[in-house]
Amino acid sequence: MVTKWTRIDRRIIPTTCYYWLNGRCNRNPCRFLHSKPPIVTKTVNCNGGRKRCSESESEENSLTKRAATVWIRNSGDCISKTPLVEPSQTSSPTISTQVVGEVSQTSSHTSSTEVVETAESSSPILSTAVVEVSQSSSAILSTELCKYWINGNCVHGDKCRDMHSWFSGDRLSAVTNLEGHKKLVTGITLPVGTNKLFSGSTDGTVRIWDCHTAECANVTNLGDEVNSLISQGPWIFVGLSNIVKAWNIQNGSGYTLEVPNGRVLAMTVGKDTLLAGAEDGVISAWKGSSEANSPFKLVASLLGHSKSVVCLTVGCPNKRLFSGSMDHSIKVWDLDTFECKMTLNGHTDTVTSLICWGNFLLSSSLDCTIKVWAESQEKTLQVAYSHNVENGIVALNAMTDAEDKTILFCSCRDNSVRLYELPSFTERGRLFARQEVRSIEKGPGGLIFTGDGTGLVTVSKWSEEAKVEAA
Repeated sequence: MVTKWTRIDRRIIPTTCYYWLNGRCNRNPCRFLHSKPPIVTKTVNCNGGRKRCSESESEENSLTKRAATVWIRNSGDCISKTPLVEPSQTSSPTISTQVVGEVSQTSSHTSSTEVVETAESSSPILSTAVVEVSQSSSAILSTELCKYWINGNCVHGDKCRDMHSWFSGDRLSAVTNLEGHKKLVTGITLPVGTNKLFSGSTDGTVRIWDCHTAECANVTNLGDEVNSLISQGPWIFVGLSNIVKAWNIQNGSGYTLEVPNGRVLAMTVGKDTLLAGAEDGVISAWKGSSEANSPFKLVASLLGHSKSVVCLTVGCPNKRLFSGSMDHSIKVWDLDTFECKMTLNGHTDTVTSLICWGNFLLSSSLDCTIKVWAESQEKTLQVAYSHNVENGIVALNAMTDAEDKTILFCSCRDNSVRLYELPSFTERGRLFARQEVRSIEKGPGGLIFTGDGTGLVTVSKWSEEAKVEAA
């Protein structure tokens, strides 16, 4: 038998069998070493060669300790960072509870929150059989989805070092999948007072799903890519190229609203105003009208971004409009005058998503960061905390669970959705998909709707209590 050797610092040492370390080597004899690797001491030059020192290295990597950081209110508008304990010890209950409670008291409910409360009794997917998949949350940061399992050809089974599950975390469970779209899902919405779920896709269709049966009740082919989809009251708004389609689901009426140029990539509603961000960087604003031919009147075009507007949100102090763009900037607009009040330049790549949480603005970007913005004493928005993620971020959303804790959903370019507890950014679980998740929508009773690049809409559930595995 020939043993495999490795050269380290001009010394030859045997290489330890990876499968033996994981208890899965079935070769006898094996050309690799079936024992712990020796510790090799090497001499290196320090301080430009003026001094010599020794350092030890092993083939097994040691775990590096990481300090969790939380941003809290100190007084007034000031924000500071406070180090907490290591992730393995979990964050201090006293500090976390205090911060969550403090911020939640100041948080305001948006229209999407009202949708959740109104639709609670009519959402039904809750009655669908729940497929529970649990995993210890302590392993979340070190596990990845097995790419061979995804394709159905992993030969290691239960002994595989990677995950064989679409979920990670002790409070996540699968409910059902909604299959029908053929391309990327770009919008998901639950209109108030209905038992219907609407989804739009770049395959050119809007699908209406029955929440009681999880079946597709209707398909509308618009003949063009659906780039955004939202609802407000009885209205469904669909962003296409150069136009916005407006449907009233109560009386069946429909209208077409023209925009300056390009695809409508983002929409939101605030202060009785529909706002649509387009590919040319212009944000169009419509208000209600008494005219017979259309209930919407174009009242302003907001100019300022040099590239496409890809995300919009309304909230935080004074009900301002926030817009994120491919020009890497965030602009803050006054919805009474439609004037740009300030420009935020904290990101180094496309700003992909914006949400308001209490008096804080959260922004994500392809630069792999989530930034928390807070108003300073000078009434300007400053970065209070920046959270780094391994991959570019494409979408954000948030929900408040039964324990009054805020859970942030963060979709990344590695086809995962990370769940963070705010304000500590402690990771609570992950959802996995075959392709990027571009749409995330919260529902009643802890339901989570996600749409990915394959056209699949997945319904998941965030449970009130952690699931306990049977002995």
